[in-house]
Amino acid sequence: MSVTSWFLVSSSGTRHRLPREMIFVGREDCELMLQSRSVDKQHAVINYNPTTDEHLVKDLGSLNGLQTFVNDLRIPDQTYITLKLSDIIRFGYD
Repeated sequence: MSVTSWFLVSSSGTRHRLPREMIFVGREDCELMLQSRSVDKQHAVINYNPTTDEHLVKDLGSLNGLQTFVNDLRIPDQTYITLKLSDIIRFGYD
């Protein structure tokens, strides 16, 4: 098992440590809550795969058409994308 910690860093520089478990990202009742109208209540999920020691992100099918992007590429609905060091993730407009 890796001893490396992964973080999401917001555009303002705030760091959010990614746990080695599944977390939900969204506006309400999520482990990582974003204060943006362009983000759904439950917008995306970030999952940890202990076998490969990787984090994966999946868009949960936005109700208002605002998707999740990795490096400016839209994630297809209900498809996990493996995250790599220095990837840029965008939820909605943020």
